[in-house]
Amino acid sequence: MTTETHSSSHAAIGEDITERREMGWLQAMTRTQPFWVFIAILAIGLVMTFVSDVFLTERNMFNITRNFAFFGIMALGMSAVITTAGIDLSVGSLMGLTGIVTGLVMEAGYGIGFGFAACMGAAALVGLINGVLIAYLRMAPFIVTLGMLAMARSIAQVMSNNKMIYAFGPDQDLFEWVGGESIIGVPNPVWVLIILTCVFWWAYRYSTWGRWVYAVGGNAQAAKLSGIPVERVIVSVYVISSLCAGLAAFLLVGWFGSVTNAIGQTYELNVIAATVIGGANLMGGVAFAFGAPIGAALMELIRNSLLLAGIDALWQQFFVGLFLILAVLLEQIRNRGKS
Repeated sequence: MTTETHSSSHAAIGEDITERREMGWLQAMTRTQPFWVFIAILAIGLVMTFVSDVFLTERNMFNITRNFAFFGIMALGMSAVITTAGIDLSVGSLMGLTGIVTGLVMEAGYGIGFGFAACMGAAALVGLINGVLIAYLRMAPFIVTLGMLAMARSIAQVMSNNKMIYAFGPDQDLFEWVGGESIIGVPNPVWVLIILTCVFWWAYRYSTWGRWVYAVGGNAQAAKLSGIPVERVIVSVYVISSLCAGLAAFLLVGWFGSVTNAIGQTYELNVIAATVIGGANLMGGVAFAFGAPIGAALMELIRNSLLLAGIDALWQQFFVGLFLILAVLLEQIRNRGKS
């Protein structure tokens, strides 16, 4: 390929990404999916103020925000994967594995710093394995991460000997404060989610890595021809997804004050749903940093509202699935309108 062809291909991709960004930045908020999900959240909240006197209490708001923060953190990582037209089904089992790793390290008498390093190291290793198999061996993301879902859960069971860990060494109080307490009334996991959301927003909009992620999701072949390191980008998003799952596990175990290998079971379904409801396109090339926490917030609000309204909580997954289908349907209608 000549230098001229290389430059023109790179310029074409850059122009395409810039156009998408400008449209996202300049278009009216009413044309973005996260906006309408946010409107749905407000509508449900308004209805619930009349249905239950408990809904707007400080304690209930604290619980809602804390609970959706864990899913929101994981959904941010998942958004990067889905933007490249991939999928990560292993995040729920990875929570179990990294939670057990954290528990075992801290139970052995090591401090919270070592526990956090072990948690994130295990998460990064799993993400690296997923990414290498998908990017360099050209294996299907669905198959690789489905296999890792089973393997990670099994490893967690073996490591924990299927027992609960509830002693976290000399830093147990600090560990439980990090995951379960608050600063100025805002749960600590929510602060983490806010910071991460801002980081992802900046990365998607302004960083070279963000441009590459959008380019790979939009057209991986064209991205490769333009000189973008497609394989490294794909590996990076799976590592980031795993790191977000590990971080969520660290906070969740601190909140629970104990951990079993069952932690995070079926969470991958809710995380994918939150990401797609928040505006990510399963076909790749589209994601909203603020959409991931908004989607997670809607799902937690549904769960909380069902409980307060006295409706069987088993209906929660029905409504999550309904919103997921509607989100994908809305995206298809949008795409048809553009073509």
